[in-house]
Amino acid sequence: MVQSALKLITVNEFIAQYGDNECYELIDGELIEMEPTGPHEQVSSLIGRKLNVQIDHQDLPYFIPHRCLIKLLGTNTAFRPDVIVLDQTQLINEPLWQKEPVITSGKSIKLIAEVVSTNWQNDYARKVEDYALLAVPEYWIVDYLGIGGREYIGKIKQPTVTICTLVEDEYQKRLFQNNEQLVSSIFPNLQLTAKQVFASGGVVAM
Repeated sequence: MVQSALKLITVNEFIAQYGDNECYELIDGELIEMEPTGPHEQVSSLIGRKLNVQIDHQDLPYFIPHRCLIKLLGTNTAFRPDVIVLDQTQLINEPLWQKEPVITSGKSIKLIAEVVSTNWQNDYARKVEDYALLAVPEYWIVDYLGIGGREYIGKIKQPTVTICTLVEDEYQKRLFQNNEQLVSSIFPNLQLTAKQVFASGGVVAM
């Protein structure tokens, strides 16, 4: 964190000042510094590439923007997901989209993937809650280094992809490790294993 609790900013101030700066997101008015490494970007890139193949093959009206913020209405929070799949047929209902890449409705989102870094608590706890409230259908937590808490990935910590699928208003979570094939409700034909995801970040899984 680079903002103290005494110097909170509003979400509108954040968008105006940091909307184009991919190093920050905002949580409850606090400026959060994101710390992507080279391997982190490699993992994000692989996921985006694999999902784009599915979008193309199925000729779906979806796309993955290079830059996008999620503004949670009624809060001073704006997330900057590593990978987000948007439904372009819904963007006509987005009040900010024509001027800036900001999403406010879960109806515009098909899938979000967060690649875990040092701020892993936000990915496993805060964002699970907020993305569920936003009704995002599918949320991936890609912990390629296996640094999440034991309550999330098990006592024997190892690289894990957690796929959260929205059922009614709560996420059902399924963990994928080693050579297990990922199962996506949004992209049922996806051919991608957890091991392939981890390998893209230079991690050798069993």
